[in-house]
Amino acid sequence: MHERQLEILRAIVDEYVATQEPVGSKVIAERHSLGVSPATIRNDMAVLEDAGLITQPHTSAGRVPTDTGYRVFVDKLSEVKPLSPAERRAIESFLSNSADRDELFMRTAKVLAQLTQQVAVFQYPDEQRVILAGTANIAKGSAHELAGALFPILEALEEQVVLLRLLSDAASFVQVRIGDEQLVENLKTTSLVSVGYGFDGNSSGALGIIGPTRMNYANTIAAVNAVARYIGQFLGEHTYG
Repeated sequence: MHERQLEILRAIVDEYVATQEPVGSKVIAERHSLGVSPATIRNDMAVLEDAGLITQPHTSAGRVPTDTGYRVFVDKLSEVKPLSPAERRAIESFLSNSADRDELFMRTAKVLAQLTQQVAVFQYPDEQRVILAGTANIAKGSAHELAGALFPILEALEEQVVLLRLLSDAASFVQVRIGDEQLVENLKTTSLVSVGYGFDGNSSGALGIIGPTRMNYANTIAAVNAVARYIGQFLGEHTYG
């Protein structure tokens, strides 16, 4: 896959995340400065389709990314947009007003869900306990693509053992599991963005985001990374009774 085809894949992912509609060559030519004609873009889209990176839903003229296409997109992300100063201040302010450790953790999950508009999962430090925030987000804006998978997803999210398994291999760097890469059968229509958190170089627990495969990966990775860093910092600086 040469650079222009990768740019077309990026354009398809960006457009589909934004609009939830299959993406055609004309849209890419009009909205992305690739310097080639719609006919050339169609030829490159055919190559991407043959490679299993995009697919044509039903009889639509447009294409949508496959799980493999999202994986290539995430692996090739050259730039993860950092959170804005206002977003960083909001995180710090929201967490610093916590009265105790339990409230701090609930606030951590809540702010992560708010930043990403997805489901936030937070594991207590060194404990087999997980809390959720933003569960309703899994249905909002994703009802069409998740369709019959919605109930199994919500059922899986109710089980602590399932949530613990999701975060069991979280590392010090952000990891992304997409679709069939998910460890839990009922969540194979979703993606997980997760990372460990801690302070003084020690890992304490993990947190993450669960959402549809059609998510804004760059923004979600930035939010997960930032919140993990802040919670580690707060745990190191604050003592709660």
